[in-house]
Amino acid sequence: SKFKSQNMRRGRSKNVREVTNFQQAPYGQKKNPFQPMSIFSEDEIEAIHQASLKVLCDTGMDIQSPRAVEILKREGAMIGSDGRRVRFDPDFVMEKISTTPSEFTLHGRHKGRHVHVGGQSVINTLVSSAPNVSDLDRGRILGNFEDYSNLIKLGEILNTVHALGGYPVEPCDLDVSERHLHAVSAAARLSTKPLFGYAIGSERMLDAIEIVRIGRGIDRETLLKEPSITTVVNANSPLVYDKALLEGAIEMAEHNQPVIYTPFTLAGAMAPITVAGALVQQNAESLAGLAFHQCVNPGAPAIYGSFTSNVDMKSGSPAFGTPEYTQATIASGQLARKYKIPLRASNANASNAPDEQSVYESQMSLWACLLGQVNFILHGHGWIEGGLCASYEKVILDAEMNQMMEAFLMPSPVNSDTLGVEAIAEVGPASHFFAAQQTLDRYETEHYNPMLSDWRNFESWRDAGSETASQRANKIWKQLLDDYKEPKLAPEVEEELSGFVEKRVSDGEAAPL
Repeated sequence: SKFKSQNMRRGRSKNVREVTNFQQAPYGQKKNPFQPMSIFSEDEIEAIHQASLKVLCDTGMDIQSPRAVEILKREGAMIGSDGRRVRFDPDFVMEKISTTPSEFTLHGRHKGRHVHVGGQSVINTLVSSAPNVSDLDRGRILGNFEDYSNLIKLGEILNTVHALGGYPVEPCDLDVSERHLHAVSAAARLSTKPLFGYAIGSERMLDAIEIVRIGRGIDRETLLKEPSITTVVNANSPLVYDKALLEGAIEMAEHNQPVIYTPFTLAGAMAPITVAGALVQQNAESLAGLAFHQCVNPGAPAIYGSFTSNVDMKSGSPAFGTPEYTQATIASGQLARKYKIPLRASNANASNAPDEQSVYESQMSLWACLLGQVNFILHGHGWIEGGLCASYEKVILDAEMNQMMEAFLMPSPVNSDTLGVEAIAEVGPASHFFAAQQTLDRYETEHYNPMLSDWRNFESWRDAGSETASQRANKIWKQLLDDYKEPKLAPEVEEELSGFVEKRVSDGEAAPL
């Protein structure tokens, strides 16, 4: 209500219904039917693999959680005299990761929102973890709970979004000691799609898992059988996993929930400057996380995380949607398929605004995801500024691109009906196909239904106000928020959820890190 009143003062109510061309394709998870692209030969992928194992065996990883070190020691990893440096025998790594499921189901609130992870399946998400939020009306502001909630509503209503991949923007106006309780419970109320919690320590992770269980209306035994929440555990590249994230990862693994183990390898900064060298380090860090996950609970689902790109060597700023990022993402697909583990990558760009640069860099990233047969696309809608800002307009621009990508994944069949010989004979030379029977029979199902595209000629477009794609996107996200209807929890579920959050807040929430 506060948001609506603010936007009415900005004239929102006057222009929302001017949007005439907004259409979505029906909701549904898509499969990638095409053969994945290969950047490197099989011998080159094997060389990267062997180099990664050498790094893990000779150099090792710093594991900053004593609890995690004890688990690795129990399973046979080599622990250094400092109690933190862990080295992994190659056979140990390969034995452990072999129990990672190649495919699994990630559960939403009800059956229609469950998604398949692995194989040819593609999951797309909202932007996550941005500290700032922006739109064309207010500009760039600090993340807050109101915008957090509104972005989740957009993710619920957009059919190209299949799951949450994190907080779409950080609700910085909530006290950090209890922020996760309010944020995850709001997501459980506002969205029916699979949810996310941050692995920032054991208790925070356990709280998120419990909120998701309550929101789904299931018991603990069912939760252990049905993965329902994801988290990302980033390596502190190079070669470090920190205490808080590993403590959260342990709880996820013990509850049979998937962790996306993702190094943050920027070539020339946190990894070697070459694409091959950065991939060696990414692969080593990912394998270490995946092996650790199986040490905690053999057979627990997990996802191989890819996030290798390059930096502007003049400024040190990260670059995304670059040729290097595209190559690394496709090569990561080759590595993940070698291990038979589902793959995560991202729809990333480095633009500071929802402009042409943000779109062409995102399209480079999305093509990499499809060509590399990525299963879990993080930051799929709304990322700008290298991840420092969530943009309302970019959410819509990305939805348009993702909708086109989904259409691309459904190629038309070639058969006696689609070849069109009869239609060509019906029309004959020097005519048109608008009134051909084949066209009329297929008009409603075959033509492209745009979300943003404005097909008017230049003169009528100019006379109507010459709106850019971002300006139209601004109207669309406002229309979507007006149309959103909260998917109410059952009364007994709402009561249990509210009671849990209130008790945890009164208890003083999670222990200090």
